[in-house]
Amino acid sequence: MMIQLGINMTNDAPKLAFVSDAIYPFNKGGKEKRLYDVTTRLAKDGYDVTIYCMWWWPREEGKIVERDGVRLCAISPYYPLYHGSRRSMKEAILFSLAVFKLLFAKFDVLDVDHMPFFPLFSARIVAWCKRKRMYATWHEVWGKEYWLKYLGGISGIFGYIVEKLSFMTPDAIISISGHTTVRLREAGFKREITTIPLGIDFDLIRESELSREKNDVIFIGRLLPHKNADMLIKAIGIAREIYPGIRCKIVGSGPEKENLEKLVKGLKLEGNVEISGNIEKHSDLYGFMKSSKMLVLPSTREGFGLVVIEANACGLPVITIDCKDNAAKDLVLEGVNGFVTRLNEADIAKKIVWILRDHGDFNLKTELYKYDWNVLLQTMKAAYSVVTGRKE
Repeated sequence: MMIQLGINMTNDAPKLAFVSDAIYPFNKGGKEKRLYDVTTRLAKDGYDVTIYCMWWWPREEGKIVERDGVRLCAISPYYPLYHGSRRSMKEAILFSLAVFKLLFAKFDVLDVDHMPFFPLFSARIVAWCKRKRMYATWHEVWGKEYWLKYLGGISGIFGYIVEKLSFMTPDAIISISGHTTVRLREAGFKREITTIPLGIDFDLIRESELSREKNDVIFIGRLLPHKNADMLIKAIGIAREIYPGIRCKIVGSGPEKENLEKLVKGLKLEGNVEISGNIEKHSDLYGFMKSSKMLVLPSTREGFGLVVIEANACGLPVITIDCKDNAAKDLVLEGVNGFVTRLNEADIAKKIVWILRDHGDFNLKTELYKYDWNVLLQTMKAAYSVVTGRKE
């Protein structure tokens, strides 16, 4: 039975199929938000767009729904993305098996999110069988060192081998940052790579109203070990010695939330640190940014670091970490739109205090125009035009 892709579209509209287990707004990570921004804009521009994903929405709505002009097609039930603080192997394997359902779908372009790796192999077989060009959107390269740290021992070696083999699956890659492009080349990928960074919606940022809630520091991201929100909490404890009334808002959810709440309580920072969970509307998130004084991203691993340019566009300097796997550091010019510092609470606290003392004349609009979705989308459509034949 053929999976229908043609809802409210003309027959000659190029059919784009995206594969991603997690989607926005059910998951609010940078890669999910990027997929939402890309697909909704492509749909608005006349493309026939479907995302094949897990079943995130209410069952009574059915397996196929339409959101903001984009068709969402559930090819598998919902499975938890994480087992503890790590990505679930069960979810990755079950979702990859579900990808074979695309053998019965109609599409011109197939674009697969590289995480959690296993779906790439299923999609490669689908592309071969249907004689279609396969793209993969690549957010970051893990490498042997990180796999061993993440899983350890034999499991880590297995993960590293899977990643190495996954480089053989796509015909072309869309990389989300120059940092990731370099890592892909170093890892041996020799085919076509188009670098298209994550973009921001300047109109939405301008229209978003300031929150009445004022904070000195804001953190936005998934609460995972490599995000190091615990380091920020400890830094707030140090900065409180100078600024007793310092306020920090941590926005996000994830497996580390309970540990972070215990840390806040243990350091007696309940009056200084709030862990709020996710914020549903992006305009509200921008409102909280605008009413803060800085964003701190102590992550040691970022494929791009969308929140950095969002913060700058909202008028905030950014503090992030000097780590080779943190692409966000490449977005920060020291003393211009923020600071790059070492991963320890004392150094982070020092930069927080420095900004609170109103030192520095930050130039927060430096080259932000490069991240306007209206510009980036033209590059993406040009990459797909090899298949669609559509000239912009």
